[in-house]
Amino acid sequence: MRTPVKLLSIFVAFACLLLAVNFGLRSSMGFFMAPISETFGFGREIFAFSLALQNLCWGLFQPFTGAVADRFGTTRTLIGGAIVYALGLYITSTADSIWALHTGAGILVGMGIAGTGFGVVLPALARMVAPEKRAFALGLGTAAGSAGQLLVIPVAQSFIASYGWETALLLLAGGALGMLLLAAPFRGDAAQSGTGNETEPDQTLPQALKEATGHVHYWLLIAGFFVCGFQLAFITVHMPAYLTDSGFDAQVAVISLSLIGLFNIFGCLLFGSWSGKYSKKNLLGIIYALRALVIALFMLLPISTTSVYLFSIATGFLWLATVPATSGLVAQMFGLRHMGTLYGIVFLNHQLGSFLGVWLGGYLYDATGTYNMVWWSAAAIALVTAVIHIFIDERPVLRLRTRPVAA
Repeated sequence: MRTPVKLLSIFVAFACLLLAVNFGLRSSMGFFMAPISETFGFGREIFAFSLALQNLCWGLFQPFTGAVADRFGTTRTLIGGAIVYALGLYITSTADSIWALHTGAGILVGMGIAGTGFGVVLPALARMVAPEKRAFALGLGTAAGSAGQLLVIPVAQSFIASYGWETALLLLAGGALGMLLLAAPFRGDAAQSGTGNETEPDQTLPQALKEATGHVHYWLLIAGFFVCGFQLAFITVHMPAYLTDSGFDAQVAVISLSLIGLFNIFGCLLFGSWSGKYSKKNLLGIIYALRALVIALFMLLPISTTSVYLFSIATGFLWLATVPATSGLVAQMFGLRHMGTLYGIVFLNHQLGSFLGVWLGGYLYDATGTYNMVWWSAAAIALVTAVIHIFIDERPVLRLRTRPVAA
């Protein structure tokens, strides 16, 4: 794919569909917490740990799958990831022990998400399009993930209500296998043949890793994405249970997460477009500051259906708005050649935050009977992260400054 493709092309469309399925399936897992916990007769901490393990494995395998895609191509990585994703959902549906849940919903689904998600598809998107379209393409791909959340969550909830959680998971496993059909257009894509790499100085993977890990601003970006993961994973997994505890029926939770998905589409497209025009680090600082404000207001105001929906709209607008700017900063700082690997490392730390947010939510709920401590922690660390981004230097590293690369 040396010749840049148009935004309205089969390649971009398939990339968006892949991300929609990937993120939609993953976002529905929180609705399985209550029925699975009731079936096995244990507290929420157990399945919360499975989902926390899922986020951790997603992060741990993301640098690996990104490197495989950079080296051997996106198609092979997507095929392997889709098969593992489906296998994990199947094992979860037939689980008869805690360890089977951890293996299926935790380890295998986490690996599958890593092989078919943002860390593999977004770098491919960045290589597909012309440099001036790159920021919007990253926003478009991220918005597609939100569209998947909007579309898949109601379907998954209806499957659970109509057929039970075991059959629902089998049906979702079939959906995961459907991603195999979307992998073919990426054949031939790899960092060596990607758009825009020809202007970059040659660099090996060890050299790229040494350069990035020795760059303090890379670590500041990583710290911010850790906080992003903590917030998003906690809300995704525990919001349905939190609303049930507050006296709302399951439909309110479905609408809540669907609103997050819907308005995240607009947020991703807007912030993706802005990332190509304005300072990416400043946009990230604004997003984290607004998140802190929204969570604080949600906790301080009396909870009602209206407040839940307003919170969901505001949160959705900011939900994955960090992804276009963060992935764009990786490309802007270090170039495209090893973007899959370097963004994978950033995303690993996002998932370490996700692990902590999911597990801590379940642990503190079982210990205190409330999620309030985790909500306030999410607001506080978002505010700190907003300040951190003030100090990030978003210029390309010295290696690239004499031969600029658009990002």
